[in-house]
Amino acid sequence: MTQLHRPRWAWALTGSGHFFIESFELIRTLEHCDIFVSKAANEVLRMYGLKLDFPDTMRVLHDKTASSIPIGGFYHGVYHTAVIAPATSNTVAKCVAGISDSLPTNVYAQAGKCRVPSIVFACDTAPELETMAPGGMVKVYPRPIDLENTERLKAYPRTKVVESLSELQGLIAQRQNEIASDG
Repeated sequence: MTQLHRPRWAWALTGSGHFFIESFELIRTLEHCDIFVSKAANEVLRMYGLKLDFPDTMRVLHDKTASSIPIGGFYHGVYHTAVIAPATSNTVAKCVAGISDSLPTNVYAQAGKCRVPSIVFACDTAPELETMAPGGMVKVYPRPIDLENTERLKAYPRTKVVESLSELQGLIAQRQNEIASDG
């Protein structure tokens, strides 16, 4: 295995199909990124026919342990930024409630405990949305609680919640510039 470059991106994939392909492709533009793949994300990867074939500068870490062992790098300064994209309403709700029982929610929790900035691309951001599903575009109607949780997460320290792919791309570019100027 190649020497790990520090610090790295920590990108968690959840079970959301909302801009999943675009988020997946955005990962490919990064250098030195660890991709944390939840069990639900594995299902979405199969639905969209995507393969986890990334360059050698990236590692793919699967949700295979009850205590989310792969997130331990946060305690050793391995990560400069945590990204959860796309984030299901379930993941957002758990982050808001402080529940860390999956790989993505553990990534968010440990990033917070280690004061690592987080970017969360929330799926449920408007009362009515169109999103791409494996069979084509569908309309979804997030529940009021889903919208409330997205708003609540925006108030959390060192957390940026984005509501569109362009916002996600913009914050990634901003973090890249910040990291480049720090280095």
